[in-house]
Amino acid sequence: MLFADLLFLYFFLPVCLICYFLTRSTDTRNIVLIIFSFIFCAWGDPKWVAALLISAVMNYFTGRFIGEHKGISGKLTLAFAIIFDIGLFGLYKYILPVTSAASILTMPLGLGFYTLQTISYNVECFRRKVEPERSFIKFLLYISFFAKLSAGPVVRYSTIGKELTDRKTTIQDFSEGFTKLSIGLCKKAILANYLADAVHRLFGEKSDGYAALSSLSVLGCWLGAAMTMLWLYFDISGYCDIASGIGRIFGFHFGENFNYPMVCKSIRDFMDRWFISLTSFFKDHMIYTKLFAGKMKGIAYLLGCVLMGLWHGLDLNFLIWGLFLGIFMMTETFIGKKRMKKMPSAAAHIYTKLVLIISFGMFYFNKLPALVGFLKGLIGLNGNAFADAYTGRVFLGNIWLFAAAILFSLPIIPKLREKAFRSAGSAYAYQAAGVICNALLLLAGSLMLSSRSYPFIYFNI
Repeated sequence: MLFADLLFLYFFLPVCLICYFLTRSTDTRNIVLIIFSFIFCAWGDPKWVAALLISAVMNYFTGRFIGEHKGISGKLTLAFAIIFDIGLFGLYKYILPVTSAASILTMPLGLGFYTLQTISYNVECFRRKVEPERSFIKFLLYISFFAKLSAGPVVRYSTIGKELTDRKTTIQDFSEGFTKLSIGLCKKAILANYLADAVHRLFGEKSDGYAALSSLSVLGCWLGAAMTMLWLYFDISGYCDIASGIGRIFGFHFGENFNYPMVCKSIRDFMDRWFISLTSFFKDHMIYTKLFAGKMKGIAYLLGCVLMGLWHGLDLNFLIWGLFLGIFMMTETFIGKKRMKKMPSAAAHIYTKLVLIISFGMFYFNKLPALVGFLKGLIGLNGNAFADAYTGRVFLGNIWLFAAAILFSLPIIPKLREKAFRSAGSAYAYQAAGVICNALLLLAGSLMLSSRSYPFIYFNI
């Protein structure tokens, strides 16, 4: 089951909300959410629930043991828990797809995300940042909650641990949650889906061997890569907004997962703004930057980016994508923040956008010949023209979509909101308009879903 699905939006979620708010105690509400989360998980394949339960049971006990034991026994248990989690993830992600059994075993829904959460939980228990959860029901909800199961964010236990025990949904929570859900739906259904359509027209798809790339001009390669960057941004951030909005309606506060990454002036700044829960996980848990003093932290950033690439998959393009961004992060670290800030603002924006456009173009092509063809196409070594009529038709046919995507990737709405709330009258007008806009956004997103839809980008990895 997907968030961007009419069945989820108009049946599953409303029924869940009714059952949830008919109950009073937090413990009962937790059980309701677990039941619906299992239904959500099992919708694609009931066997996926087994992987989730195995992970939850194992990490519940390892967390308890780590929290109660210090010294070598705690360290060994932490090492075992991490190896187990990575092993379970690797089994489904890397091993089974290349075996004869791959046809009957698919990647369990959300495994990549709840694996990171269980690793984070055990590390936080080891570092004594949190007390181990003694209630298995609460821990199971932390792992399985459908709002964050399929698309993130990677929510740390320290973020919502208290809300598993005691939470309330206020009018503000419901309003802001519904707003977040509506905006996320439109990001996905309107911007991401139609950008994906334009990218497929320019580059072709994995299923056809990226056939369109062979005749694409230089400008076509750059346009396709730029649209891919915007597509992935709105696709991933849209799903995360829906997840955060749903969580907020149920009284959970996940935090912001994207902070307008397209306004960045360096690659390090971009990584601090892009999929924050994921990038911070690799920064805080997988790569101990304190082991690298001074400018040697650049090596840690390089390793972190490579690990993020491998988390997406073993295809060479993901490794190259992570390595490419990691090299620029390492270089910027060696240069130093003060020197980077001295770069003229226009030059900084041009530099970062060029690097990001190339990197997201790399991310799209998971076949080496196509990836090489794309890189050659960027600099005119593929034997095609600098510009062609086909690229012009695709651009002109999507010019308003492209302009809207650029516009909404900038922090314009928050600035308008800030100005509106400077006076009571304008604040009430803004809130009233917001209610109407939310309803219209939900309606528009629903209509777009019924006519055109692409799966969440991570489902194709």
